[in-house]
Amino acid sequence: MRLYKFVFFIVITVGSLTSQSLQAQVFTGEAKTYDPVAWSGAVEQLSETTYALHFDAEVEQGWHIYSQYTAAGMPFRFDFKKKGTYYELEGAAVEGDTTKQYSDIFGEYETFIDGYTPRLTQKIRWTNPEQSVIKSVISYQVCDEVCIPQDFYVVHDLAKQVALVFETYKEFDAYGQSSETISQTKQLNDSFNDTQENKGLWTLFILSFGGGLLALLTPCVFPMIPMTIGFFTKQSKTRTAGIKNAIVYGLSIIFIYVVLGLSVVAIFGADALNALSTSVTFNLIFFVVLIIFAISFLGAFEIQLPNSWANKVDRQADRGGMVGIFFMALALAIVSFSCTGPIVGTTLVQASSKGGLAPVIGMLGFSSAIAIPFALFAMFPAWMSSLPKSGGWLNSVKVVLGFLELALAFKFLSNADLVLQAHLLERETFLAIIIAIGLGLVLYLFGRLKLPHDSDLNHLSVGRVLLGLVTLSFVIYLIPGLWGAPLKMISGFPPPMNYSESPYGVGAAKSGGYIKSTQSIPDQAELGPLDLLAFTDYEAGLAYAKEKNKPVLLDFTGVACINCRRMEERVWSDPKVLNLLSNQVILISLYADKIDELPESEQYISETTGKLIRTIGNKWSDFQIERYKVNAQPYYVLIDHDENNLNQPVGYLPDIDKYEAWLKQGIERFKSK
Repeated sequence: MRLYKFVFFIVITVGSLTSQSLQAQVFTGEAKTYDPVAWSGAVEQLSETTYALHFDAEVEQGWHIYSQYTAAGMPFRFDFKKKGTYYELEGAAVEGDTTKQYSDIFGEYETFIDGYTPRLTQKIRWTNPEQSVIKSVISYQVCDEVCIPQDFYVVHDLAKQVALVFETYKEFDAYGQSSETISQTKQLNDSFNDTQENKGLWTLFILSFGGGLLALLTPCVFPMIPMTIGFFTKQSKTRTAGIKNAIVYGLSIIFIYVVLGLSVVAIFGADALNALSTSVTFNLIFFVVLIIFAISFLGAFEIQLPNSWANKVDRQADRGGMVGIFFMALALAIVSFSCTGPIVGTTLVQASSKGGLAPVIGMLGFSSAIAIPFALFAMFPAWMSSLPKSGGWLNSVKVVLGFLELALAFKFLSNADLVLQAHLLERETFLAIIIAIGLGLVLYLFGRLKLPHDSDLNHLSVGRVLLGLVTLSFVIYLIPGLWGAPLKMISGFPPPMNYSESPYGVGAAKSGGYIKSTQSIPDQAELGPLDLLAFTDYEAGLAYAKEKNKPVLLDFTGVACINCRRMEERVWSDPKVLNLLSNQVILISLYADKIDELPESEQYISETTGKLIRTIGNKWSDFQIERYKVNAQPYYVLIDHDENNLNQPVGYLPDIDKYEAWLKQGIERFKSK
C-alpha cells in the first residue's frame, strides 16, 4: 500500500491552506508612519462633454485596498465637490478586478481591489465649460499586517488635461482660486505597469499542480504511463524524434486543459466568476457537485464520458504524426475522466471563486503536473523501471481524495448558510461533520473500513500508518472546538466564533468583566470588545481614570481593522489578560476609521499632516500621529493621569504572555508613583 508517494504533498497542501491563519509579524512600539500608497491621475476626454477621470495607485507589495463594495473592512469612498453644479457623475466609479474572501474575524466577505497598480475611473458629463476644475477627496483603508485609513485630495483640470494629487488640504482648496504657483506632491503619471504578479494566482497554480500530481496517482491515469511510453518507443525511429514527440504530447495535454479553463471564463465571464463565489445559488451548486465527486471517488459509481467519444478519438490517434499525437493526448483526458474529472471540477470550483483568469491558471497548473511526467518518461523510457507497480494503493489514493472532497463540499454549504444567515450549519454542527469525516478517513487508513473497490489488506504500509496518525491528530485537535476552542490552525475554514450556538463557549456567559445589570455605563462610554467598559472620547476616559485612580489603556483601533479583532479575540480573551483589562485599567478605544462627520464647527486642518479633519476617524488618527508619530492600528499605549507613557507602546502583539507582561509592567509603574 504505497501511500507514501503523496503523504508529503498532503502535508504541504495542508500547510499552505493553514498559512492564512499564521500570525503576522509583531509591530513594536517604534515610532513610525506608513505610506504604502502613491497616487496619481489622468484626464481622458471621451466626447465633447464626457470625460473619464482616472485615479491611479501604486501600492507597496503585500498591502491591499478595500473595494467600494466590501461588506467587511472600510470601503473606498469618493467625495466629489460641487457635483451636480457644473458636472454630473455618470454611474459609479469603475475599480477593475476585485478579490473576495470570507473573513472569519468579521463574519462577512472582504473585497479587495486587485493588483498593486490599480486604476479607478469615474465618468462625468461636463455641463459648464466656464468651470473646468473638478475636486474630489478619496478615502480608503490600506491593510497588510496593520491597517491605515488614508485621505488624499485630487484635482482633475479638464481645461489643462492634467490631474494633480495633494497631501495637504490647503493646497488642494486653493487650487484654481489664484494664479500663484501651487506646489504639488504628485503629478500625472499614466504609465504604471498593470501586469504585476498576483500572489494569489501563484498559490492557485501550485495547489493545482499538486492536484495534478495526485491525479497522476489514480488508477485511471497511473497504469496508462507504461502504455503511452510503449507507444512512443515503437513509433519513434530515432531518439530525437522520440523527444520531439514527447514534447508535443505534453504540450497537447496542457493545451486541452487550458482550453477547458478558457471555456469556463468565456461562458461565465472573468468578472462574473468572482460574483459567483458569494452567490448562494452557486455555493449550493458547488456543494452538490463536490458531494457527487466525493461519492464517485469513494466507489459508489464512476463518472465517465460517453464511450463513443473515446472510440472516435482513438481512431484519430491512429493517424500518426502531430495530429495523431494530439488526439492521443485527448484520448488520455477522456479515458481518465472518471478519476481526473472530480479533481478538475474541484480545481475549477476553487478557481472560479477567485474570478478573472484563475480557471485558466488552475488548469495550467493541473495539466502541467500531468504532462511533465508523461513527457519525461517518453524522453527517458529507462526511468520506467523506477516506478512502483500498479495495485490496490491506487484506489486508496482515490478514496482519500473522496474524503477530502467531502469535507471541502461542506465549506461551500457553510458559505451559503453564512450569506443567508440561516443558522442551519453553525460552527458546532460544521465541526461535528468535519470530525466525522476525519474519523471515517482514520478508520479507512487503519483498515477498519473497507469500500467497494478495495483489495484485501494484509498489512499496513508505513506511509498509510503515518498518514492515519496525522489525520487522527488533526481530528483530536478539532474536538475542543465543539466546546468553544478557537482552532486557530484552521481559522477561516469553519464558521466564525460568533456564528455558533454558544458564542462564548459551552456553559459560559459573556466573557467581559463589566456586568451591565449591576453597573451603570458612564457618559461617552460603551460596552466594547468582550463587553469591556470602553470610552470612545479621550477626555471623558481620562477624567474617569482619575476618578477611579487607575491607569489608562489607549486602544488605537479601527472598525475594519482585522488585527485589532484578532488581538481582542485571541489575546484579550485570555482570562489573565481579560482580568487586567476589566479591573486594573480604564480602556479608551479611539477608532481611526470611523466615517461619522464631525460638526462643522469642530472640523479643522491638521497642523501635523495638513489634512482636513472632518470625521471622527480623522480626529483620532491625527491625534495618534501628532502625539505618537504612528499612523497604524492596532496600537496600545499605557499612560498615567498626566498623560505620560508608563512604558513603551506596542502594536500587534499576538503573544499572550508578552502582552500580559507588558500590561503588568505599566500597571506596576503606575502604582509605584
